[in-house]
Amino acid sequence: MPSAKAHRVSERKKINNQPIRTKARSSIAKVRNLISQGELEAAEESLGDVYKALDKAAQKGVIHHKNASRRKSRIVKTLNKAKNVEG
Repeated sequence: MPSAKAHRVSERKKINNQPIRTKARSSIAKVRNLISQGELEAAEESLGDVYKALDKAAQKGVIHHKNASRRKSRIVKTLNKAKNVEG
């Protein structure tokens, strides 16, 4: 069981990090939905929002920078795979 002070700190960080993490997850989900619907041009335009959200989360320490890089890589790989299948 963490000490009272450590618990307060973790709760404060949780509250501060939540919107940043949510923004990143929401932007990724939006692009994934666009890819699954076949709207690849719109997905490609929204990719900038994903990069921005993940980079900001990594910069603020909400997620690890390699975690951000991995997520960006996976979403681009998914988009490119969908482009190759369609075209």
